[in-house]
Amino acid sequence: MDKFIAVVDYGLGNLRSVSKALEAVGAETRVTNDPQELKDSAAIVLPGVGAFQRAMENLQALDIMPTICRQIEKGKPFLGICLGLQILFTESQEHGRNAGLDIIKGKVTKFPAEVKIPHMGWNNVNLKFEMQNAKLFKDIPDGSYFYFVHSYYVEPKDKKTVVASTEYGKVFTSVINKDNLWGVQFHPEKSHKLGLKVLEGFLSLC
Repeated sequence: MDKFIAVVDYGLGNLRSVSKALEAVGAETRVTNDPQELKDSAAIVLPGVGAFQRAMENLQALDIMPTICRQIEKGKPFLGICLGLQILFTESQEHGRNAGLDIIKGKVTKFPAEVKIPHMGWNNVNLKFEMQNAKLFKDIPDGSYFYFVHSYYVEPKDKKTVVASTEYGKVFTSVINKDNLWGVQFHPEKSHKLGLKVLEGFLSLC
């Protein structure tokens, strides 16, 4: 691959950890919030840890949301990680009602009160049958464990976008896909060999 993968820097997320994990599977990366570099990249990764509202405020202040949305529309491979998945949705109920990018119709909801929040640690990811051994999850067994840290989960309106689910108090969507766009609720950069395998699968799309 002669182009780099842009890791979006908007002040939230394990940017260096994500970059190092991508580099470990052979990618050239660039941590950036420059609209031109986002356009020039072979793919975009949007990581994220923290509050939904803060993430949207930071993206708006940097004025890069239109560029990100346009690159997705043009078919560029895109991966949202954790909060980077959630802000793709229409809205979040975190600390009130906050608008997201609305690329994926649906909402972000808090886990029920009866479970310990945040959901932190290793949990299994159950793939839809038709998505097993395909694309990002090639050669990854169904039910494999990945590392999670989050208090909110996504609820897509279109269930066809759901690639995999995980159970924590309830069954929630942990992986989505819509054409060139992928989102994972877990942290592949913290998920050891299988996490790297997911990133390797994403690299193969570029």
